[in-house]
Amino acid sequence: MTQQAVEYEDFDIPLKSGRLRVRRWGAADAPAVVCVPGLSANLCGFDRLAEWLAGALRLVVIDLRGRGRSEVTGAGTYGWRNHARDVLDIADAVGAPSFAIIGQSSGAAIAMTCAQLDPSRVERLVLVDLAGSPDERAVVPVVASLSRLGTVYPSAQAAIAVIKQIGIIPEWDEYWDRYVRYELRDVSGGVASSTNRGAVLEDLGYGNAMYWSGSDAPIHALWNAITMPALVLRARQEIMPGLGFILPAAEAERFAAAVPSACVAEIGANHYTITTHDDSIAAIGAFLRTS
Repeated sequence: MTQQAVEYEDFDIPLKSGRLRVRRWGAADAPAVVCVPGLSANLCGFDRLAEWLAGALRLVVIDLRGRGRSEVTGAGTYGWRNHARDVLDIADAVGAPSFAIIGQSSGAAIAMTCAQLDPSRVERLVLVDLAGSPDERAVVPVVASLSRLGTVYPSAQAAIAVIKQIGIIPEWDEYWDRYVRYELRDVSGGVASSTNRGAVLEDLGYGNAMYWSGSDAPIHALWNAITMPALVLRARQEIMPGLGFILPAAEAERFAAAVPSACVAEIGANHYTITTHDDSIAAIGAFLRTS
């Protein structure tokens, strides 16, 4: 699946909680879709998807506070509920009284929290490879990936080479180059990620407290608010060989049984590549364009 580049606009939106960087695709009067990246991800992770959907939809992709080019705020200001309030405020700022949400990884938990805080505004919900409790061992590579935060690399190309070597992106392309380069900033001795380690660690701790408490983990309570149509995309490949899944099959099945408005699609990708996979793009497009 190939697609010609589509124009977008980057701009900042000042909120009471802090300044957020936003990337907007599509016509201003098209139906709005707010896209929420994962734990340490930036808005470029939605570029390939946005290029395909921008003809019919208006996509508003955000850098969460402390990530990418959004403002770093103080300790204690993060967590799913605070980010969800930011999402609702961003929708207000771009003139979207109601909208769809696509959340990837922990961004899916933030999307579900938006549905809990103000379900009347969320028209459709897309949860990309997170809906309940992950396999505990699957968090190991997530934590390991945070080592890049604060690391100084001699050049952008050197930073890209390190991530390529890890092997979590089997088919590296220009979108991944763009993704890495976007969050790098010049520092003494080279370049480093602009994403703040403290912000990410605070959200990691928040998520850990929400994911694991047996069958009554707090994240499962978010399912009660999902009355709108929902699509869950589950990666069929382990996050890394032998380390399990961020969305285990049993959790996806449990979610589908608990949320009558939901459907689950299995995608032949891993946790990191699922958002850019052709089958994901097709499934999300079909779901969001259904009237």
